[in-house]
Amino acid sequence: MASNITPIGKKNPNLPFHPAVRAGDFIYVSGQVAKDEKGNMCVGNIEDETRWTLEAIKRILALEGADLSDVVKITTYLEDARDFSRYNGVFKEYFPDGNVSRTTVEARAVISCKIEMDAVAYKPKA
Repeated sequence: MASNITPIGKKNPNLPFHPAVRAGDFIYVSGQVAKDEKGNMCVGNIEDETRWTLEAIKRILALEGADLSDVVKITTYLEDARDFSRYNGVFKEYFPDGNVSRTTVEARAVISCKIEMDAVAYKPKA
């Protein structure tokens, strides 16, 4: 790994990547799904899973002193495009000003979940 790229968070021993990496002033959060603080999958409706997924992203960003206000880009993968408006309603709760770039696509995840999101945050090192 390049010396200016540092892993963030505890790596799952079964997966070949970290929850996030820092590259200079940017934090790249790997795809997150609806999991609680202990890493247990949370199953619910699209609104529930969207909240749990965004909370997972918040926890990872906090490890670097960042929060959702530092996010500049989110990519969302929805299992079912018909869930878009309900997911979008929750997304607005977390990003009420819409000051984030976003892409949303319909795609089936490799695990059983309704949504997966990755994020890029800009947070200069202190």
